[in-house]
Amino acid sequence: MDEAANENYSSKMVFVTVGTTCFDALVKAVDSQQVKEELTNKGYTDILIQMGRGSYVPSKVTREDGSLTVDYFTFSPSIADYLKSASLIISHAGSGSIFETLRLGKPLIVVVNEDLMDNHQSELAEELAERKHLFYARPQTLHHTIQAMDLESLVPYTPGNPMPVVTLMNRFLGFPTE
Repeated sequence: MDEAANENYSSKMVFVTVGTTCFDALVKAVDSQQVKEELTNKGYTDILIQMGRGSYVPSKVTREDGSLTVDYFTFSPSIADYLKSASLIISHAGSGSIFETLRLGKPLIVVVNEDLMDNHQSELAEELAERKHLFYARPQTLHHTIQAMDLESLVPYTPGNPMPVVTLMNRFLGFPTE
């Protein structure tokens, strides 16, 4: 890429996180040609994958032909900076990852790990998707979700007010409520 083109280049990074688990199905889905094409069609330029304990290694790609760049790592002490710099987050259905992303006001696609036995995570993801705070997918439907997603349809997440609970606990424990 020449310097003039590089100056006009505006990156749109997709950050993918699987947390501390192994979620190879998500990493494979993101690494698929279908998902990469849909992300390119939506204007995304870079994919960074936090792959956790997984054994599937995505293909690293550097930009030479105008395609997406793809990079990955296993773990980081904190993913906060990656979340902040991303234009789109694709995440496993862990509540920490979900709420951290929603608090940042970032567009989010939650992909449910169907291999988990007690899949309470899917209930949380489905409920938040129903309220239009995020998009919900399974590994095999991720490319369809990206293709159909309309970021303008998302409703910002507003955390609840904890004060009524605090007041109730203070009364229960006999502390002053003022």
